[in-house]
Amino acid sequence: LATLIQDSFKLNLYSDSIFLFSGWSKDRYKCLYFDGDGFAMLYKRLDNGKLQWPKDEKEVRNLSQQELRWLLEGLSLQQPKAITKSAKGIF
Repeated sequence: LATLIQDSFKLNLYSDSIFLFSGWSKDRYKCLYFDGDGFAMLYKRLDNGKLQWPKDEKEVRNLSQQELRWLLEGLSLQQPKAITKSAKGIF
């Protein structure tokens, strides 16, 4: 996974990031992150349900903490009833 992150996606493995990968069946995922003195990897297989993983397998995106929580709870990343953040404006 580390080689894939660096070579294919050109991302910094040592950044303050969590990298998630899902299997084809979308009932399991791997999580890779650097915690300051080494890499940790979590593998999880869901007993019930599937992840609402993005359709494009090659899509790489930054997720907010809320979007990550939605994804890992089996919800879609696009929540139509969620209040979206507003742009900074001038009063």
